[in-house]
Amino acid sequence: MSYRFVATIAYGWHEELPPGAYAPTAGVIESEDEESFALEFQSGIEEPDEQDVRLGMDSYCVVTPDQNTAYGCLRAVELEGDLLRVTFDPAHLDDLGLEDPVVEVVLDAPAEDVARMREALQRVLAYGRPDALPVVTW
Repeated sequence: MSYRFVATIAYGWHEELPPGAYAPTAGVIESEDEESFALEFQSGIEEPDEQDVRLGMDSYCVVTPDQNTAYGCLRAVELEGDLLRVTFDPAHLDDLGLEDPVVEVVLDAPAEDVARMREALQRVLAYGRPDALPVVTW
C-alpha cells in the first residue's frame, strides 16, 4: 500500500536561486494549508566536502512535514504523466516520519510549475555519492 496525495503546488529552482534559497530544490505540496502534506528534495551546490561525508550528508536530502529529513534515502523516482511515484529505502522511514516506502503524488499544479519542479528534481537527484542515487524514470 502506498500513501497518495494530490499536489496543487509544485516548485523548483536550480540555476538562479531565489533570495533566501541556498541549494537546488524541488517540491510538491498538497495545498497552502499548514497541515497539508509535502515533499521537498534538496541538494548542495558544490561537491560534498569531508565534513559532509563524515556526517552522512554527502547526498541529496528529502524533507517531509515537521522538517523530518533523510539523506540518500530514495530507491526510485518515477514520473508518468501527472503521477510522481517516490520509493524510499525502508531504513529511512522513521527519519522521515513515514509509514510506507511508496508515496504517490498526483500533480494538479500549473504545467509550468510542474516543468520547473521536474527540471530541478533531475538535478537534485543526480547529486552526491553514487551508491545513494535513485533510479529515475521519466
